[in-house]
Amino acid sequence: MEHWEYLKPGGLRFVWEDALFRPGTDSFLLSSLPRLSAGLRVCDLGCGTGLLGLLLLQRQPDLRVTGIDIQAPAISLAEQAAAENRLVDRLTFRCADLRHVRQYFPTGSFDLAVSNPPYYVPGSGKVSQDAARCTARSESEATLADICAAAAYLLRWGGKFCLVHKTERLTDALCALREAGIEPKRLRFVHNRAEYAPSLFLLEGCRGGKPGLTIEPPLILQGRSGAPSPELNAIYFRNQEV
Repeated sequence: MEHWEYLKPGGLRFVWEDALFRPGTDSFLLSSLPRLSAGLRVCDLGCGTGLLGLLLLQRQPDLRVTGIDIQAPAISLAEQAAAENRLVDRLTFRCADLRHVRQYFPTGSFDLAVSNPPYYVPGSGKVSQDAARCTARSESEATLADICAAAAYLLRWGGKFCLVHKTERLTDALCALREAGIEPKRLRFVHNRAEYAPSLFLLEGCRGGKPGLTIEPPLILQGRSGAPSPELNAIYFRNQEV
């Protein structure tokens, strides 16, 4: 069954399907990390049904976003969402294996790459037996190293790559980025509450950048009362005028 929701009242609409991986908070959090400016060429690696691209366009309408995903049903829904939001000139998709991006794009085609990648190596984590959900959660089709290598090929020199991941994979992410020629530059930990250990991190790397990593203030999702933090409300476009 298809589900259509608004990012904010009067804003863009996104779609998800019961048989595919349901969009979560991670994509919303990741969309807050890139420093967006008009005219950027953006690539979403493992785009699913296109939520992350829509989030970026909701924040900065003057982008050109290309989503890549190996799952044809997800790409079909993503294309429906682009048409529904009248964004077919700014939001396009390709059903392809990101490990083979050289077949589809010239190197340096993008200024910014983003990815909400599978979190678990094969055989670990709570991975669904359903093939579509397994692909979304487990590195069965593409590893973290594969994703970083694809980003490095697609980005221009000085282009940025932003991703979200679980904290226990931080060393893997830092090593994979540097191995691909993308220098880690900005790191931000995500805490459910200030007194809890972080569960996720947001990371930005620069293609061909110089060494030097900045640890940014943590992103806190809830206050002591359990209410969403002001920053989380802003990320979800709450309390904004229509």
